[in-house]
Amino acid sequence: QVQLVESGGGLVQAGDSLRLSCAASGSILSNYAMGWFRQTPGKEREFVAVISRSGDNRYYSDSVKGRFTISRDNAKNTVYLQMNSLKPEDTAIYYCAADRTTPWRASTTLHEYDYWGQGTQVTVSS
Repeated sequence: QVQLVESGGGLVQAGDSLRLSCAASGSILSNYAMGWFRQTPGKEREFVAVISRSGDNRYYSDSVKGRFTISRDNAKNTVYLQMNSLKPEDTAIYYCAADRTTPWRASTTLHEYDYWGQGTQVTVSS
């Protein structure tokens, strides 16, 4: 029902910043809580951050708390992930996902999300 396309990934050095974008189409983005996940080879896709429909509530994994910020602009149908103080262990494919379940809760598991983007690669060199 909703299509998601991530962009903004790339190769950066440790300590640098990067902003990922997730553009939605096919539905009204404000109907969904939006999350970011990341995955490296041989590992389970892991939760990074989630934001509520209105943007009033946010929740982060401990590994990125204080460094990453999730935000959204519903008028632009876009969700962002601002990544600061990047570390080599942040290297992964980053995916955005849409969750249409209500009421709000901090969705941290894969099965709670209904739609996924194709992912964008983030590589952090030391």
